[in-house]
Amino acid sequence: MGYAIVNTRAGEGVGAPPVQVEVHLANGLPAFHLVGMAETCVKEARDRVRSALINSGFEFPARRITVNLAPATIPKHGGRYDLPIAIGILIAAGALPADCARQYELIGELGLNGNLKSVRGLIPALLAARDTERHIIFAAENAQEASLVEKLTRYAATSLLSVFNHLNHTEKLSALPDSGVQHCEENSPRWDDIIGQHQAKRALMIAAAARHHILFVGPPGTGKSLLASRLLSLLPPLSVDEALQVAAIASVKGIPIDPRTLFSRPFRAPHHTSSAIALTGGGSQPLPGEVSLAHQGVLFLDELPEFGRRALDVLREPLETGDICISRAQGQAVYPARFQLVAAMNPSPTGDIHDGRTSPDSILRYINRLSGPFLDRIDLQVNVPRLDDYLLGNPTPDKNDTARQAREQIIQAQHTQLCRQGKLNSALQSAELTDVCGLSASDLHFIQRAAKHLKLSMRVFHRTLKVARTIADLEDSQTVQQAHISEALGYRALDNIIAQLSSS
Repeated sequence: MGYAIVNTRAGEGVGAPPVQVEVHLANGLPAFHLVGMAETCVKEARDRVRSALINSGFEFPARRITVNLAPATIPKHGGRYDLPIAIGILIAAGALPADCARQYELIGELGLNGNLKSVRGLIPALLAARDTERHIIFAAENAQEASLVEKLTRYAATSLLSVFNHLNHTEKLSALPDSGVQHCEENSPRWDDIIGQHQAKRALMIAAAARHHILFVGPPGTGKSLLASRLLSLLPPLSVDEALQVAAIASVKGIPIDPRTLFSRPFRAPHHTSSAIALTGGGSQPLPGEVSLAHQGVLFLDELPEFGRRALDVLREPLETGDICISRAQGQAVYPARFQLVAAMNPSPTGDIHDGRTSPDSILRYINRLSGPFLDRIDLQVNVPRLDDYLLGNPTPDKNDTARQAREQIIQAQHTQLCRQGKLNSALQSAELTDVCGLSASDLHFIQRAAKHLKLSMRVFHRTLKVARTIADLEDSQTVQQAHISEALGYRALDNIIAQLSSS
């Protein structure tokens, strides 16, 4: 009848909506028309498909060929539609049985010689196809990342001819086995190479216990970057679902995925010259930025005031919502961005407020590069002072102060939070704080008086309570007490610096 339908999937953020490739062969002058909101790269498929069919030994139909990518409301981009278009032409021309591709979804770009090439964003397509009863065929170059998605029948093909033989039952492809990747326990770095800085290490534990955002403030060379690099060793590994979320974002971005590090949390450290688009993502075809690549992991911003004001302020929404919506003229995409922000900065343009080279006004101008609403979203602001002595190492390491012990304490605190409220303290809503904290009347009055004296915003007030709740969980306390509140209020390093400069 000269008509065929082949199933495939589009790429839309970290989603993969289903697309039907409809092929119709009609009498008339030979022509090839491709419709269905396809961008230029997709329309060029007519030349790739024609060459691939001819070089694979097939006869290209000398008829009027119309290809429709339905639904037409979804933007189509990339070369992922080459393989389903080619198979659709073969079915419509009678070279393959009409129903041979009914239970399959096909994705792949064709080379001019008929070989299959890898495509970006395959993992979202695999995750979406897993919810159906269809099998999926893709390029062998994508086999490594495809093996990460289990409970799905997958076939990796090297060429158009191998797909033809599989669908024609001439030479079946072998189903791809699961990767069998297991959680692997990594050797946790010790705290021994961090000399002193006990308060900063304590704050880092609090941040890790509930995924609080943290800012280290101190002169150069005091260990701020070293502290930030130790955070990953304190966090538990990714769950299977979290690991697939991270892998899906990397797949859309085109970043190779190493199965050995599948369950390791990402750590992104963009340079301070990065633009707002580099951080949030964008482009004519919206791709994820640094905040999405750090999803379920850590985003480390060193030399925080050196970032552009606009670049930092665009982080305010994902810090609250955990996702980022990128809108462009050709479409929009929503990417997850639930990251933990770790930042570091010097207290003055010269590095130290006590070096005598900078006036209080210039220090305030330097700090004011960071907007108030942005700083309000950082739960912990920690002072990292210069050490009195110049030590080469820790001569007497504390056996009770190891990263492994800290990690066990953090995992226990997270378990307590998940059992109590089903989420970590950093994700609590303001309406939930009353029941979760269990404050006595005197303790509530204490934090209210402190907030009024320090002129805290309501956002900072609520975040301080969340930090106090985390401190209580680390100490295995059922309720938040005044000591926990006092410690939480003490992690406001920039507020203290501003207060000192204003009074001088």
